[in-house]
Amino acid sequence: MSAQPDLLYSEEEEALRAAVRDLLTDRCAPADVIARTESATVHDLSLWKALSESMGLAGLLVPEEQGGQGATHRETAVVLEELGRAVAPVPYLTSAVVATEALLACGADDLLSELASAATVAALAVGLHVAPAGHFPRVRVEDGALHGELTGVADAAVADVLLVPADDGGLYAVATAEVTVTPQVSLDLTRPVARLTLEGASGRRLGDAEPAVRRALRAGAGLLASEQLGLADRLLTDTVRYLKERRQFNRQVGGFQALKHRLARLWLEVAGLRAAARNAADALATGTDADVAVAVAQAYAARVAVHAAEEALQLHGGLGMTWEHPVHLYLKRAKADSIAYGTAGTHRQALAELVDLRAP
Repeated sequence: MSAQPDLLYSEEEEALRAAVRDLLTDRCAPADVIARTESATVHDLSLWKALSESMGLAGLLVPEEQGGQGATHRETAVVLEELGRAVAPVPYLTSAVVATEALLACGADDLLSELASAATVAALAVGLHVAPAGHFPRVRVEDGALHGELTGVADAAVADVLLVPADDGGLYAVATAEVTVTPQVSLDLTRPVARLTLEGASGRRLGDAEPAVRRALRAGAGLLASEQLGLADRLLTDTVRYLKERRQFNRQVGGFQALKHRLARLWLEVAGLRAAARNAADALATGTDADVAVAVAQAYAARVAVHAAEEALQLHGGLGMTWEHPVHLYLKRAKADSIAYGTAGTHRQALAELVDLRAP
């Protein structure tokens, strides 16, 4: 195993990127995403089916013996970059990454096979805001049934199975049909969250909750940086293109020196985010200093993604303020991602502990 992280994309990863981008270009236009946020069905299940069944992307992290692709976090990160570029309303991060990692920790081969084949969508019943080392609520186990309430669970509305941590230390698989799922207001219209109410729900114990949830949240935080990278890179590209086309005072707007400087700074930030996100994906794939790499990526990613969205909104001028322009979707996703799986400050504190640089 090499001690040096590999931050470059392989030919296979670039080919995967091209395939996913082509699909999203055809099936996930910005106008379609905006229309979905105004409808009762936010998730694009036809797009999810194309990604998971036709391309087999739902099972990237699932071993081949369980019907998956047996790929690594590096390939999964490439997919998330493209999904971030399109702010695609699909439960990929929550089901194909977070829930899958929890099931891998428990050795739940039957559910893994169902997730890999896209027969089932799963969601970890932990609030989207919880950091990898943070406290997560557990439901009560009484007479073999589960009771309690959990809030802020992402993509629960589209899940078939919920992975619920309980106070007896176990992680339970619970059919969503046995749970009351109440939508909550979410800033990110493309990734809805919900409150879960369990009143005597039956579940199957899969394994110990603590290691499974920690593993799942670490992978979610690490690969979220790739989604934030895709979002920031798309916004930078679109903003540069717009400023080349827009003219003011009979000259190209992008020719103004002040705007060039702003875009140059943003480009450097995105380049730094790419390095951090690739390092996190490589560390998760190899198991080398993964905790440190994830903390570094998330300590940096939120600020860059939000900055890219804010710059795009401002530099698109009046056009960017309209509902019809998709920049508001990116800004809301960037803001929501900035607290998903822990804030930047939380990750900085975790990093300080990991490298023994605690504050006096």
